Amino acid sequence: MVQVCLNGPRGSADGVVVPLTPEAMAESAARAVAAGATDVHVHPKSPCGDDSLSPKVLAPTLAAIRARVSVPVGVTTGAWAEPDPAARLARIRSWAGLSALPDHASVNWHEEGAEEIAAALLELGVGVEAGIWSGTDGAARFTASPLGPRVLRVLAEVTDTSPDTAERTAQSLLATLGPAHGRPILLHGEDEGAWPVLRLAGRLGLATRIGLEDTLLLPDGQRALSNAQLVAEGLLQHG
Repeated sequence: MVQVCLNGPRGSADGVVVPLTPEAMAESAARAVAAGATDVHVHPKSPCGDDSLSPKVLAPTLAAIRARVSVPVGVTTGAWAEPDPAARLARIRSWAGLSALPDHASVNWHEEGAEEIAAALLELGVGVEAGIWSGTDGAARFTASPLGPRVLRVLAEVTDTSPDTAERTAQSLLATLGPAHGRPILLHGEDEGAWPVLRLAGRLGLATRIGLEDTLLLPDGQRALSNAQLVAEGLLQHG
């Protein structure tokens, strides 16, 4: 599986190719799926371009993307979108009033309130992607979590952006995760570490993701023109 991560916390300063409106996200998702992506991860944005967990922002984003693609669509629950854990939990519980929910949502296990966020998502019937970042205690927390066996998959997120060391960091993260409660693992990197980690995922037979959230550059260092271009190259590199 190759998931496309459409935008992440990036904004207008990262260039016009980063989709920030529901319509732009939907168009980018459609092109990425046509290029071979089988899953979509998106950060819904407020009108001012900030990541948002508000149902008023989530609903039109999901509607626009689902009008263009038939693959699963997931969203973030990152603490930067709502720093206060109690307010973040309340936001997610307010999704119960939506006519359509995301297929899955990522929960960063090192963040305060992660267990409660994951439990609330499961109660809503939303799949949980357990975000386990290198350089944090996320793996240890997840290993001890009673919710571990219930997550959809594990996002092994390599935050080491060095092309020289990202692969070693990925190997260490996977070793720390161990059996990961028997859940599937999606391995990916960031910035200059994105492509080495993606290639490692291919060699290990693991799912991965690529898109403008993770990197703005192609393997040769040229600026990517779209998520679709990154997905097409990612499929070639992943093997």
